[in-house]
Amino acid sequence: MKKEESDLKIMEEMERKELQDRYIRFDWAIKRLLRQKANFDVLDGFLTVMLNEEIKIVEILESEGNQERADDKFNRVDIKALNSKGEIIIVEIQNTREINYLERILYGVAKAITEHISLGEDYDKIKKVYSISVLYFDIGIGTDYIYHGQNHFVGVHTGDQLRVNERERNVLVSRLPAEIFPEYILIRVNEFDKVALTPLDEWMEYLKDGTIRPDTTVPGLKEAREKLKFYSMSPAERLVYIRHLEDINIQNNAIYTSRLEGIAEGKAEGLAEGEAKGKAEGLAEGEAKGKAEGIAEGMRQVASKMKETGVDIATIAKCTGLSEETIRSL
Repeated sequence: MKKEESDLKIMEEMERKELQDRYIRFDWAIKRLLRQKANFDVLDGFLTVMLNEEIKIVEILESEGNQERADDKFNRVDIKALNSKGEIIIVEIQNTREINYLERILYGVAKAITEHISLGEDYDKIKKVYSISVLYFDIGIGTDYIYHGQNHFVGVHTGDQLRVNERERNVLVSRLPAEIFPEYILIRVNEFDKVALTPLDEWMEYLKDGTIRPDTTVPGLKEAREKLKFYSMSPAERLVYIRHLEDINIQNNAIYTSRLEGIAEGKAEGLAEGEAKGKAEGLAEGEAKGKAEGIAEGMRQVASKMKETGVDIATIAKCTGLSEETIRSL
């Protein structure tokens, strides 16, 4: 009995050590933990690395993703925040494929802009919006794992970017285009396959497989090591979290299976359609060939009779369409 108890304690200790180095997924952290002001430092660090400037979140704003929905475990998790400069930052995590995803993030940005300016207010009250999407599916073809986009005015003929000079800026505009127009960042998590050498790489490593280095000094990750530990959750919280991961896997497997079934069905339909088309074309070709051969044989018989009656070869050729050489061989 003592040996069994000893073995059990050893197993429990091994499990505890393993769980100590296991961290909560970022989507779950955004859903449950990073909305709390005490944990803003993790989100601050993430945004600081992604936007390449120091970011301080002062408030979490109301957004559609803040609310519990039946499908949120499968699909997206988002957070909308206000930084110390008064700019709106939307962080969205997409776990499964979605048609028209780019259109939806555009709608989300447009909605954020219009929600935060009152009717009748001057346009200079419009807030700049950053949209950061963490994607766990392939959105397109490209060799990088992070893409950045923003509105630019480019000369149609010269290719140069329109810039506002100081005199015009003081008189006509208060902000430059880069200070007004939204910025979009698409993070393709599954495309990251590098050795982590930079703060950005370390964040990508965590987003992809939950790894955080023990000696990390990267903004946000060093705080995450303390605040996003799997082991720090209660047993009940762990159970809910594990079910969340299982739900994502089930949904992704269902989508993958449907895709394979669709491909297989498409191939089968293509083969059947090709076979039917081939048969139809073969019958039509055979029928046409038979008719042509029948007509040619009839013309040969006519030519033979005309030749027997003494009609000259040139006349027979004109009447039947046969070559003079063919007529001579009859």
